[in-house]
Amino acid sequence: MRAVTYDSFATDNSRLTIGEVPDPKVGPGQVLIEVRAAGVNPVDWKIMTGGLDPMIDTVFPVIPGWDVAGVVTSLGPDVPEFAIGDEVMAYARKDVVQAGSYAQYIAVAAPAVARKPAALDWPQAGGLPLAGLTARRTLDRLEIGPGDVLLVHGASGGVGSLGVQIAVDRGARVLGTASPGNHDFLRGLGAEPIAYGDGLADRVRELAPDGVQAVADFAGGQLETTLAVLAPKGRHASILDPAVLEHGGHLIWVRPDGAGLAELAALVERGALTVEVAATHPLDEVGAALDASRTGHTRGKIVLVP
Repeated sequence: MRAVTYDSFATDNSRLTIGEVPDPKVGPGQVLIEVRAAGVNPVDWKIMTGGLDPMIDTVFPVIPGWDVAGVVTSLGPDVPEFAIGDEVMAYARKDVVQAGSYAQYIAVAAPAVARKPAALDWPQAGGLPLAGLTARRTLDRLEIGPGDVLLVHGASGGVGSLGVQIAVDRGARVLGTASPGNHDFLRGLGAEPIAYGDGLADRVRELAPDGVQAVADFAGGQLETTLAVLAPKGRHASILDPAVLEHGGHLIWVRPDGAGLAELAALVERGALTVEVAATHPLDEVGAALDASRTGHTRGKIVLVP
């Protein structure tokens, strides 16, 4: 099959190649997915630098990518949940960094897989799993519900835009930080937009004089503002900043979760959740896709379409 690979860590795209590699083996409890879309996430290029090497073993050559949407083409032993031809999606992180989704095929453990909702096209479905599950897990840890005022840092990004929609569906009032050019986008999702940058805490207090009940940091580096705007006994979490643990917050690391992904699919089907796709790229443009992700300023998701 055709795939993107790299054979050593690097801080840029210099080790990336695109070529033929062996097809994946399909073990017990796994499905083989023909990849129609693979979400590009910041963790993909952070892994390429060796940033997660102290935590997760890497076996070279690596095929990057943890997000996938596609069609089931083969089943390992004992997989009654799925059939050949099923349209599915998955957050396909594995215990070892090696066989990812920037490829024509990927084998994924069945418990991580959910059926693709018909309301999403392939790029949208490929962009949903990691970001959607991250947003969902963050809001679960924060126990977001009706009556909460939630501040979302990085509200127009891949994770943030999904978190806004899930929180609104749970009955929360959502304040979201973004550049002014994305404010109408956030209003369309049901959030009250706020420009990030100097004076952010003051702008939040103008909208929520008594402080906010919860803060979800999907941007990183926002702890000072978070602590300044939290109401007494407020809750906060970050997906990027371990320092939150020193201030009573939660550090979120999402898990593969087919059942949770199916719940997100149900939100999609009833019109409560959609996926904004910033751009799609073929495998040959993987470098451009990763460079766009590195900027940290895309609205929604960047997706590879093999």
